Order: sequence, then structure tokens, then C-alpha cells
Amino acid sequence: MDVRQTNQSSGVSLDPPEWDITRLRQKLRGEAVIRGTPRYDDARKVWNGMVDRRPAMIVYCADANDVIETVRFARSGNHLVAVRSGGHNVAGMSVCDGGVVIDLSRMRRIEVDPLRRVARAEAGLRLGEFDAATQAHGLATTMGVNSDTGIAGLTLGGGFGKLGRKCGLTCDNLTGADVVTADGLPLRATRFENPDLFWGLRGGGGNFGIVTAFEYQLHPVGPQLLAGSVLHRYDQARDAMRFYSAFSSQAPDELSLDAALVTAPSGERFFSISACYTGSVEAGTRVIRPIREYGTPVENRFAAIPYLQIQSGGDSIFPRGRRYYWKAQFLRELTDTAIDTMLRVYATAPTIASMLVLQQVGGAIARIQKTETPYVNRDALYDCFPVAIWDNAADDDAAIRWANEVWDAIKPYSTGGVYANNLGEEGGERLRSAYGENYSRLVEVKNKYDPTNFFRLNQNIRPGPSAAWRASPSQPQCG
Repeated sequence: MDVRQTNQSSGVSLDPPEWDITRLRQKLRGEAVIRGTPRYDDARKVWNGMVDRRPAMIVYCADANDVIETVRFARSGNHLVAVRSGGHNVAGMSVCDGGVVIDLSRMRRIEVDPLRRVARAEAGLRLGEFDAATQAHGLATTMGVNSDTGIAGLTLGGGFGKLGRKCGLTCDNLTGADVVTADGLPLRATRFENPDLFWGLRGGGGNFGIVTAFEYQLHPVGPQLLAGSVLHRYDQARDAMRFYSAFSSQAPDELSLDAALVTAPSGERFFSISACYTGSVEAGTRVIRPIREYGTPVENRFAAIPYLQIQSGGDSIFPRGRRYYWKAQFLRELTDTAIDTMLRVYATAPTIASMLVLQQVGGAIARIQKTETPYVNRDALYDCFPVAIWDNAADDDAAIRWANEVWDAIKPYSTGGVYANNLGEEGGERLRSAYGENYSRLVEVKNKYDPTNFFRLNQNIRPGPSAAWRASPSQPQCG
């Protein structure tokens, strides 16, 4: 993956003519920002500062009708389309060179039904906003680790979070969605309405349409949970990682245990274990006692913390505008040789902010059948990935090279699978590693709902050979 390169196919019109733009603007409740206008440079930015792409136009949709009109506009002119909610995709797939960015960030309404424990949220909502609205009723569902992330991309790719081991992935808690198809038609997707589309949306990414609103099952959570971390010196990290492996593999569903090799501002390296217990603080205190009592950590901080504070804990680590690169893979266990390899390769981390992360999964996630949703890697216990973080463009090559070298070194210990939301532009085989036996069914859904591959700036499920005859002559045959 090199996010500095564009992700688009030839044979499409990139710049809409001015008279077409004028006609679109007359139909919008939202706003169209055109290349060369004062707000354009801010409008084209996404979370990863390494992404530098220049669309012809960014359309800020105010509602689902704006999405419909913009899709129809793009189809009629054969324009390349990217879809953006929070813009947190590491490869920057939510923005393109030339063409149209359909931006959902102004569609942020949310309704919570505390009796049914259901939330209906528009696709532009951020995690922090979703969590605040649901926590007002003592409820939550699995969401990610950075409050600035958009709910749309997180949900459509699967959705990891602190509640995952207890409540399942974000996509496992999706109960319905409103979708605009590649033909510019509104559809409803549930287990009973367009069930094949609903299945594809629960982990298959943005391949099948633009979701304008999501409905989620909620769970009683908080308002405070026991959370915190311990920090072990690098010369004690090997034994601490072996402890983490043994303890996390037997942890109850209520306990989420992530870990990372990290570097302090002083340059000293450490092994960190972070824990969050989804349950009573009293029960959590008993469960995490072995973590607090193991070894001689230099920091040992646990407390009852508001759930909203826990959910924003990663914000300072992953602010907008810094440069990011990672490459991930799943592990079923942490062997001694894998631990030794991780310690060796992290010792060469190029920047203080760079990390080698172990994100724990399993629990309730693993008890759902692999074919229930597109997300297939349910037998993994950890998502392992080097995260390179830096600020100077001159350091791009060194940072990217380090992350790739770390991934290569750890690959012998992986399952071969990967989490779709952690993929960059890595090719078709890696994409198949995210979906395994479910890939062919995803192609069938793609053939039905997007046979011309109109929605292709994503982790792209390409239509199968039978798709061509399904497309009407008026539809652009996009690569």
C-alpha cells in the first residue's frame, strides 16, 4: 500500500462540466465545494496527513435525497466516486483524484429508543457523538477506539471495540440500514427486507451502496467501567508478554485486554497492557487483580472511569493530520518465538510515536458462525499490526519500510487472515484473506446490487463474470 498514489481506474470522466454542477446544486439541500474555491483545500483533507488527493468536487449531503441526486449525477456523467463519512481509512479511500467525493459528515442525526434498546443513526455521525447519545440512557454498542472515527466505515468493515468480546462486533449489532444503490435508488436492508444486501453490509464494506442510516441493538453499559493499564520495562517485556498471552487466552468475555510495545518521550521502550472490564467495578477489580500483581510495572493505573472517557482514550494518540501507515494480520496465539520476533523488530521503530499493537478479539465474536456475516476470521485471538506514526514527509519511506518489515517478520505466526478495516491498497489476495469462504457470496451480492462496480474506491469486491449482462446500456462500465 502507498496512500500517496491514487486509487482509480481509467475510462471515467474526472471533472464535471460547470453547467452540470449548477444543475446539481439546484437540487441539493447541502453544499458542493469545487476545486479552486477558497474552502476546497480544507474540504479535501482526511484523517491521514499522508493522503494528498484532489477531487473535482466534494458534495456535502444534507440528507438521503442529496445522496440520491449526487449518485445519479455521477452516474450520468460517468464520474469517479469516493464516499466519505469520518475519513479515517488509513489508505485514504474516501477521497480521490478527480471525480466526486460524496461526503456524509453533515448527516449526524441520532434517535435512541431506550425501551427497545435501539439506536437509529445517520451515516455521518462520529463514534463520540454516537456514544454520548446512547450513554445518556445508560446504553451502548460496540464502537471503535477513537471518538473521531465515523460510524459508517467502522460498521461496514466489521467494527472492533472495547465491548466486542462481550457484545460482538459493531456489524453483529446492526439490525437495519437505509441504502442508496448504484442506480440511485433507496432501499431498506434488514434480515427480512433485501436480506442478501443486509448480509453484505455486515462486514462487506462500501461495495454495495451508500448507507445513509444505521440501526443498532444497544446494551446496558456504564456509566463507569473499570479500566486502566500497566507498563513494563523492555528488559522485562518478554516475560510480561508471556504472562499477557496466558492471561488473555483465558480471559472472560467481559474483559478486553489490548497490548502494545511503545516508546516513551525519553526514547525508552516499554510493554503496555490495557484492560477494560464490561461489568461491575467490583467484579472487574477481582478479575484484573493478576494483571496488577504481576511483575514490577513502572506504572499501574486502574480506576472506575466514565465509558465516554474510555472511548476517547485513543484520541491523543491518533489526531487528524499526522502521517500514518500500518499493515495488520491475525494471530491465534503468542508463541515464545513470536514474542522474541516482536521484541526484536520493535527495537528498530523509526519514531517515538510508532507502536506494535496487539488488539484482543475472541469472546462473543468467536461464537458467531463464520457465514453469519462476511467477517470470517472469528477464530483469531489477536489483531497484530505495526503502527508507524510520524510528521515529516521526508520520513515516509523509512516509516513505511519499517512497518512492512515488521509485518513480514511476524507473518510466519499469523493465521493468514486480516481485518478488512485495517487493509490498505494491498491487492486481491489480501482482500480474500479478509473474507475467506464468504468471498464468493460477496461477489454474488455485488453482481446484484452494483454489477458495474460503480462503488469501487473501497476494499473492492469486483463483480463476477456474470455481472456484465445485468447492467443496462446506460450504466458506465467502470473497472
